[in-house]
Amino acid sequence: MINVTKTYLPPLAEYVAYLEGIWERTLVTNNGPLVVELEEKLKSYLGVKHLFFVANGTVALQIAFKALALRGEVITTPFSYVATTSSIAWEGCQPIYVDIHPQTLCLDATLLERAITAETTAVVATHVYGNPCEVEAIQVLADKYGLQVIYDAAHAFGVQHRGQSILNFGNVSALSFHATKLFHTGEGGAIVTDDDELAFKLGYMVNFGHNGPERFWGLGINGKNSELHAAMGLCVLPNVAELIRCRQALSNLYDQLLEGRGLAKPVISAETTYNYAYYPVLFPDEEKLLAVMTALREQQVFSRRYFYPALTDLPYVRPQQAPVAQSVASRVLCLPLAHDLAPATVQQIAATVINCL
Repeated sequence: MINVTKTYLPPLAEYVAYLEGIWERTLVTNNGPLVVELEEKLKSYLGVKHLFFVANGTVALQIAFKALALRGEVITTPFSYVATTSSIAWEGCQPIYVDIHPQTLCLDATLLERAITAETTAVVATHVYGNPCEVEAIQVLADKYGLQVIYDAAHAFGVQHRGQSILNFGNVSALSFHATKLFHTGEGGAIVTDDDELAFKLGYMVNFGHNGPERFWGLGINGKNSELHAAMGLCVLPNVAELIRCRQALSNLYDQLLEGRGLAKPVISAETTYNYAYYPVLFPDEEKLLAVMTALREQQVFSRRYFYPALTDLPYVRPQQAPVAQSVASRVLCLPLAHDLAPATVQQIAATVINCL
């Protein structure tokens, strides 16, 4: 069986060595030495100033929204995983959708200004499939109208824009370290910012607001992650460059095999250092997409409609239209991509796709 993605698991002996240290210290949580080590290594690897290792990517978004005191209307993308919108609604804000760019599939910055009202407090945009948003254009409008900018960077681990980490744009970026991600800790996430004052606030908010064992700086929740998860991250991190290399080679093979078949892919700027997190393809219509999914499933190959449906149809969001996102959501399919996927399997998948077109 071939799934759309596959978790990279490091050599078991490497993980066990970290576990032995945890057993010796009997310190499993509460900002242990492995969590501290992982945070420092991630800051160095990613080229960011402040990073907080948290329980998951959704918690990362929710804490970021709370720290920035979002209220009222929050402009966001209708083409993302549901957590992007649900976290906004969870914090009592009203998600306002701006449609996506038909080539990048990220929020279309040219449509942003017309959606801004007196009630708008922030923009929450997603680097879809790790493809950077129009960060400069978004920031110009954010500065003009006094808006906070938060990026859902769940797919964007290691991505660079114009030579620097994509995580350094906006007020905050939220990462996911779920087991299906390029870099993972089994379950986990991170909050990234270059703002010292905001970092101080985030630092206590992830730990119940504590200022020592008996005092509190302010409001907080339990956003911490454990030594067990940090150990996994410390095992995975040294292998990320090789994982990207493998995924890039397989993506290039897909490109060669599917070229000229009437399929489209998100356009990645030449100014982007990409991470090959996913291999999405856009079909001419939903009928062909469904035919491909069915044919692959018969071979025990499982693709994924990522993201489907568009978030405009969520029952807890005011009805809105986003024709580009709705069209893309009905036609985009992520084909299997993993570090150890055999080239012969890629050829098999591509042949199945071609036969259905």
